This record gives sequence, structure tokens and C-alpha cells, in this order.
Amino acid sequence: MSGYEKMTVDVLRQELRRRNLPSSGRKPEIISRLLQSDDLEHVDQVVDELPRGDKDGHDAQPARAVTQRQPSPFRLLSQARVAKEHTRMKEMRNHIVLWRKPLVTLYNFSLEMGVQLHISYHKLVDNRKTVAVSCLALWWLFLIWYMEGPHQPWIESLERTTLWSCYWIGLGILSSVGLGTGLHTFLLYLGPHIAAVTLAAWECMSVDFPSPPYPEEILCPSDSSSQESLSILTIMSKVRLEAFMWGAGTAIGELPPYFMAKAARLSGSSIEEEEVEEELEALESAEDSGVITRMKRAIHHLVQRVGFFGILLCASIPNPLFDLAGMTCGHFLVPFWTFFGATLIGKAIIKMHIQKMFVIVLFTKKYVEGLVDIMGLVPVVGPGLQAPFKEYLQKQRKKLHQKPGAAKSSSPSWLSRFYQGLVIFMVGYFILSIINSTAQQYAKRQDDAWLQSQMAKEDDREET
Repeated sequence: MSGYEKMTVDVLRQELRRRNLPSSGRKPEIISRLLQSDDLEHVDQVVDELPRGDKDGHDAQPARAVTQRQPSPFRLLSQARVAKEHTRMKEMRNHIVLWRKPLVTLYNFSLEMGVQLHISYHKLVDNRKTVAVSCLALWWLFLIWYMEGPHQPWIESLERTTLWSCYWIGLGILSSVGLGTGLHTFLLYLGPHIAAVTLAAWECMSVDFPSPPYPEEILCPSDSSSQESLSILTIMSKVRLEAFMWGAGTAIGELPPYFMAKAARLSGSSIEEEEVEEELEALESAEDSGVITRMKRAIHHLVQRVGFFGILLCASIPNPLFDLAGMTCGHFLVPFWTFFGATLIGKAIIKMHIQKMFVIVLFTKKYVEGLVDIMGLVPVVGPGLQAPFKEYLQKQRKKLHQKPGAAKSSSPSWLSRFYQGLVIFMVGYFILSIINSTAQQYAKRQDDAWLQSQMAKEDDREET
């Protein structure tokens, strides 16, 4: 066993950077790269020690041997100290949250937002030709959009569909973006929307809801269709656009882990490189036999070995660990369209049809009424638990059958107030998590700059 096996991954990566070699990869790859570098240096040393002749053919004195660039004990000690400091800084950054350090968190959040605005401004300046052409195209589109003419009915229909689609795409992105800190918009928005459409369809025996007020508000049509024309497939087709756009948004939200890991693999100086490499390395060497660890390892191996169909399988089932699939694909340089195509098909088509079917079947009228009846059979608390649900269903029936423009009830039910409170709580928690992660990102930026300066000082000290 070489001495490199006893070193940490951080120390090994620092040694690779000192030798001007790529520092990406897992620990076995890093050790192999260092051993190959040692072998090449040994060959160069032997060649330099061989006697050389001058241009007249006379033997010259043996050249001075080149000192093999093995890491000195002093340098290894300094690298270990820096690695230890890096671990300590990472633990300190986890404490930068609003409920522990509110002033520090808000200060770092403000500075990071300033840094991001500065970076965005320079990107716009660097691509000013593209920005100018885009602004000109948007100006002409604006003129055509609001110009009077026979195309206005088509424009209005396109505008409603576009805004409706963008709304669900945005909710889908919020649901999956952020490496696990996303807002669970299926449970808060899409699921209740499908449930409301399902309950209304079975109550009205039709899905031809008048528009407007649908989709903001659902009212039964005046001429309901016959019972034979309504089926589960009919209800699924009614919510197809919303479900597909939400699924496409979740696929777009899975791109940041992919790009982060890909950049870390292609560039040895990426800010996120160490975190990506450490997570994949820890997953490979983890001795924990827990369910989550086994699931992560299975997803990692499936995506790595099967490729497109492995990504498709992971994306086609409800999978809270899909971020790892994106990181694995980026780390192994899977082509973008292979990853995104499989993710889009799996999330926006296959998985969404499964979720739609589940919600529609669950909220079929007879199942909902049967569930409410079962609640009343629970001893002691049954009638009290059953009452608000019965009240909510009765109000929904009256609301569905009222005429457009009729006076609306101003007293929301207990269940509606609870749902509104839950939505406010989840949105607030999501905003807090964004503020915390942004503040920690600025702290990491400062810590990385300090560690790089320390390593530069150690390099200068060793050279002198």
C-alpha cells in the first residue's frame, strides 16, 4: 500500500494541483494519477543522470540529477492543516441560518445577491449583441401582440394558454430545484387542482366547465353531458396540459445538479468540485446499510451502468433522491440531451400519468364519500372529525351548481383555512431556506478564497 492511501481526499487534490494535474475524480483515480506522475518523474531523473555527449562526440560529465518532487513532510503537514480548517469552516457555515445568526445571515445574503448581480451584469455586457437582438425581437413581438386586428382573438387565446403553462412550469421548477430544498408544489398546488377537477367532474357529470371562470374557478355547465361520456380518461385529458407543464418544470429543475457536477469534472477549479467529489466518494465507501444509503447507491450504479434507460427509470417513479442521478450523469459526462431527454420523458409523461391516475381514482366521488363515512365510525373522535369534511363537500356542491356572477360565501370552512395556513407555512419555509443557502454560499466563497491564499503562501514558502 502506498503512502497516498493514508491521506485524505483534500490533501491528495492539493498535491495534484501543485503538480499542475487535474484534481477531479474519486480517491482511487486520484491515487492512480499521483502514482503515474511519480513514475514519470523517476524516469526523467534516470534520463538526466545518463552521460551525454557534446556536438564533437566527447563524453560530457553526468548531468545533475533532478530532485524528485515528492511531497515534503512540511508540505504534507500544512496540507493536512488546511484540510482540517476546511472541515471546520464547513461545519461553521452550517450554523449560518436565520434562527441562529439572523444578522450575519442577512448580511451574507445581501452580499451574495450583490455578487450575483455583478456577475449577471458582466455577462450581459459580454453578450451585448445577443441582448440587443433579443430586446429588438421582444419589441416587435410587443407591437404585434397589442396591435389591433383580426388576429387579436387568436392572440388572447395564446396569451391565456402561455400564462397558464408558464405558471405550472414555474411551480414544477420550484418543486425540484435547490438540491432538496424545493417547494413541494405537487402536494400544495397540482394535486389539489386535479382533485378539485375530479370532484367537480363527477358532481357535474361533465368536464366542459365554462371558461372563464375555469381554471380559476370551476362551475358546472348548464347542459351537462350524459353519464356514459364521463370516464377517468376524460378527466385525465382535462388536466393533461397542467400536469405535463408541471412535469416539464420538474425536469428543468433537475439541471443545476447536472451542470454543477459536469463543471466540477471538466474544471479542477470549480467552487462546487470538492462537495460533488466528496459526496460521490462517500457514497462509494459508505459502510452504512440503511435504506436511504442503499437507495442512493442503487441509483448511482443504475445510472452509471444503464445510461438512458436507467435515467428514464429513475425519473419515471416518485424519487426524492433524483438529485443524485443528475450529479452522477454530470460527473460521468453523460450528454445533455441524453440526460434531459430521459428526465423529461420520465417526469412529464410517464410519472405524471401515474400520479394523475392515483389522484383521480382516490378522489372519485364514491371513494371520497365512503372515506367520509368511515371517519364517522371512529370511536369518540369520529363524528367531530367527520363534520368539517361533510361541511366542505356540501359547500363545494352548492358552489359548483351556482350561476356565474352569483353572490359568493364569505366564510371559508375550517378545512380551507387549514390548507391556506399550510401553503403559507410551506412557502415561508422555502423562502427561509433560499436565504440560508444563499448566505452560506457567500460564506463558502470567502472561505475558499482564504484557503487558496493560504495554499499560495505555503507554495511560496516551500519554493524559498
